[in-house]
Amino acid sequence: MAEAHQAVGFRPSLTSGAGEVELSAPMLQEIYLSGLRSWKRHLSRFWNDFLTGVFPASPLSWLFLFSAIQLAWFLQLDPSLGLMEKIKELLPDWGGQHHRLRGVLAAALFASCLWGALIFTLHVALRLLLSYHGWLLQPHGTMSSRTKTWLALVRIFSGRHPMLFSYQRSLPRQPVPSVQDTVRKYLESVRPVLSDEDFDWTAALAREFLRLQASLLQWYLQLKSWWASNYVSDWWEEFVYLRSRNSLMVNSNYYMMDFLYVTPTPVQAARAGNAVHALLLYRHRLNRQEILPTLLMGMRPLCSAQYEKIFNTTRIPGVHKDHIRHLRDSRHVAVFHRGRFFRVGTHSQSGLLSPRALEQQFQRILDDPSPACPHEEHLAALTAAPRDMWAQVRRSLKTQAQEALEAVEGAAFFVSLDSEPAGLTREDPAASLDAYAHALLAGRGHDRWFDKSFSLIVFSNGKLGLSVEHSWADCPISGHMWEFTLATECFQLGYSADGHCKGHLDPSLPQPQRLHWDLPDKIHLSISLALRGAKTLSGNIDCHVFPFSHFGKSFIKRCHLSSDSFIQMALQLAYFRVSWVPDPHPLSGPRFTWAPKTRRIDPFNDFLVIAMDRGQFCLTYESTMTRLFLEGRTETVRSCTREACNFVRAMEDKEKTDPQRLALLRLAVDKHQALLKAAMSGQGVDRHLFALYIVSQFLHLQSPFLDQVHSEQWQLAASQIPVQQIHLFDVHSYPDYVSSGGGFGPADDHGYGVSYIFMGDDVITFHISSKKSSTRTDSHRLGQHIEDALLDVAALFQEGQRLKRRGLGEEDSGNSRDSLPCHTRGSRAPTTATNF
Repeated sequence: MAEAHQAVGFRPSLTSGAGEVELSAPMLQEIYLSGLRSWKRHLSRFWNDFLTGVFPASPLSWLFLFSAIQLAWFLQLDPSLGLMEKIKELLPDWGGQHHRLRGVLAAALFASCLWGALIFTLHVALRLLLSYHGWLLQPHGTMSSRTKTWLALVRIFSGRHPMLFSYQRSLPRQPVPSVQDTVRKYLESVRPVLSDEDFDWTAALAREFLRLQASLLQWYLQLKSWWASNYVSDWWEEFVYLRSRNSLMVNSNYYMMDFLYVTPTPVQAARAGNAVHALLLYRHRLNRQEILPTLLMGMRPLCSAQYEKIFNTTRIPGVHKDHIRHLRDSRHVAVFHRGRFFRVGTHSQSGLLSPRALEQQFQRILDDPSPACPHEEHLAALTAAPRDMWAQVRRSLKTQAQEALEAVEGAAFFVSLDSEPAGLTREDPAASLDAYAHALLAGRGHDRWFDKSFSLIVFSNGKLGLSVEHSWADCPISGHMWEFTLATECFQLGYSADGHCKGHLDPSLPQPQRLHWDLPDKIHLSISLALRGAKTLSGNIDCHVFPFSHFGKSFIKRCHLSSDSFIQMALQLAYFRVSWVPDPHPLSGPRFTWAPKTRRIDPFNDFLVIAMDRGQFCLTYESTMTRLFLEGRTETVRSCTREACNFVRAMEDKEKTDPQRLALLRLAVDKHQALLKAAMSGQGVDRHLFALYIVSQFLHLQSPFLDQVHSEQWQLAASQIPVQQIHLFDVHSYPDYVSSGGGFGPADDHGYGVSYIFMGDDVITFHISSKKSSTRTDSHRLGQHIEDALLDVAALFQEGQRLKRRGLGEEDSGNSRDSLPCHTRGSRAPTTATNF
């Protein structure tokens, strides 16, 4: 997601006290502190760790074992083989009348030791089993006898009824790859995008790195991997996110959308009431660990550590480094409406407020006619300012308006009640979707508190959205919460016939508390500067969203290809066609001119523009998860491979036949799948090189090779939004009730950010972003090329040829993408539902 921009722009500002390379104490100290932070996290979760630490056993299993030992002792049997008698001898002698008590204590101690040994054995066995990744390397649809045996053993040792954190102590640690393998894979990944001369120069730098510095840096990483929970994740959070001084807006946040084609109710306060109630129900289940851990193949658990900071979390700005503040509980939300801030309590003495009571509170805010105080309306623009500036202003704000600031930063999450409608409209579907995405990603620059872990945005027509800060967790975590929220508020809580929340009003509830900000004069100028910068950044983002409904996941599966790899190859083809390469031999003056970004390419009048969209590959950043390991986060899949480039060139070569292109497509897909599986199993390239670079900075070792690696620009960042809880949605009865995914900003000033989600079996929704200031990018043009590329790749298959002819026929009949996209045609018009 948005991590690609942060990964490109990070520049660690290390302030260790060592002045010489030989003085490596600061590096050892950093490794020690990493381990210390891991142990502190374990201690802070003591009770959860106790319950999960004994899993797959339970505290009741100790009582059962103790009772069995007592029963055997009563029957004059000694299951301890004399150990209990030795334990009794070590206990104090309290006299004859306490002889039986000594026996009970000895049995309890023996039962505890035996119980602990059994649990330890189970944990070790399960950790060893979970360290096996051979199942990832199996061809799709096949399973070896070894993998079947492994699955059976995992099922035996995994226990029953796991809670969210039950597997944490059994997860293996992320391995440190071989530095030789990492460098080899890196050189292989950059070969398609470098000239022969540049590649030879990079390879020479790599050989020098392996000869002079690699072994020392690798030794420190191995040391950290033995001591800390994860050798890279804490550094990734700190140096990529928390030390970044850029604005969070667009650069670090991403958005999640509502249902695309339906809005359950047009009543803004009602939608907010149900959504907030559903989110707090999710938090309640999270606190009680009632959320099931995510299991791959129904067996292999993923790390759940990131779930802990979903709620009650704020990123606090610092002069050189931010920090994440997480509260154990919060019983209110902060609400923004028409430039005013409110504190809304979410609980009463009897527990969580009902959806109708929450709707009542939000309606009171909407009906409040009081105006915003001077500069209060634009105060939140400070959270979109560069972090150093916001940190300095926050110090003054904390002394002058501490209570109001604490109410916002200490809230469970932030709610923005927007005064404008959003979402898909029948009149202008393409432009309305683009505006919807832009409103979620950036808003107006002053109506989101970007420091909060997430902000719930409720538009005036009842449409929902989510703006998420990226440092605390990755997209699958917030996506899991969002799926639960949409399914719960729509299908379980529901709405009455008039569009309001079900239930009754509560007139005894106090009015929402208006927050008052005593803003000193010196802050006014900072707010104005922050607002100007936020508007500039917001106005520079070109967002484009389009649902592709010619085919979806079911067609790709019938082609016996990976859905994700299929899309990635189509993206490579689309980018190759859209990328701009200047003509070194112009005939006379400028040969090509760009078409306006607000207009669709006309294949007849803009043939020169079409001719220009040819001929370039770039480094591609695709994010995948490493949550197979304890506290794992993400890894990069470098999707622009030599095999992908060969396939793309074949697609553009008229002399190639379709069978030849199809064979190259399968090779490219197989290569992409191999890279994806290697990244998931901890054998990726970029996180290892990142960690090596951080160690070199601590040790003050200059490495031209690592400097070269971290100066690369990712002009294409692509990510899939996973649908994790398909059981919550009846996609057959209600195919339109599926989240339409989300998006993020571009990773490079001259690049694209592309995300996609498979909506059911037959629709793929794409979210594209770029910067208007770049003369080399255009989100709408790339969107058109993605649609064309998907149809062209599908046409390599017999069934896909019919789909392509149908798609071309629809366009010829006048249903162009900018009038009413294939994504919104016919029965898929926007509707309003009331009660399900």
